[in-house]
Amino acid sequence: MSRIGKLPVILPAGVTVEIAADNTVSVKGPLGTLSQKVDSDIKVEVGTHIEKDSQKEVPAVIVTRPTNQPRHRSLHGLYRALINNMVIGVSKGYEIKQELVGVGFKAEVKGQLLEMNLGYSHDIAILLPAEIQATAVTEKKGNPILTLKSIDKQLVGQVAAKIRSMRKPEPYKGKGIKFVGEVIRRKAGKSAAK
Repeated sequence: MSRIGKLPVILPAGVTVEIAADNTVSVKGPLGTLSQKVDSDIKVEVGTHIEKDSQKEVPAVIVTRPTNQPRHRSLHGLYRALINNMVIGVSKGYEIKQELVGVGFKAEVKGQLLEMNLGYSHDIAILLPAEIQATAVTEKKGNPILTLKSIDKQLVGQVAAKIRSMRKPEPYKGKGIKFVGEVIRRKAGKSAAK
């Protein structure tokens, strides 16, 4: 059995899961609704799971596979993880924080338009998808911090990677767009001639 695939996805209060005839899983929660098409070989069902510590029955999504073929084994873990990400997304949501390190670096959010000054001769403007809420905060004597929030883990990660690719952190001074808490390996520059 896939260690990830055989784990049940526990449904928190206020989250409901519906499985359509074409094997599309729809997860509805307080923050919104997400859906994912599941491979026809993989069986998804809503049942109950008994928690170890409290011995209570809780609603859960159980994912099963028909055989032990490598393809079925890989899909088993994949779809269980995708359903789990959807459940967390509609109940809690996802948040990614990025820091703009560099002199004169700025970020400003106007609706769904993100404008950044990253030390190039021109400003960079990115139109964010409607599912993402962005905020940019600049504190005195601090670097601007850009916060992206969404219920879709894949989408928020993809947008954050796109923003980071506009100016990746360089290893000498550490200038660029980095994730908050990310450690950049620094290199020593050339030492001055004696």
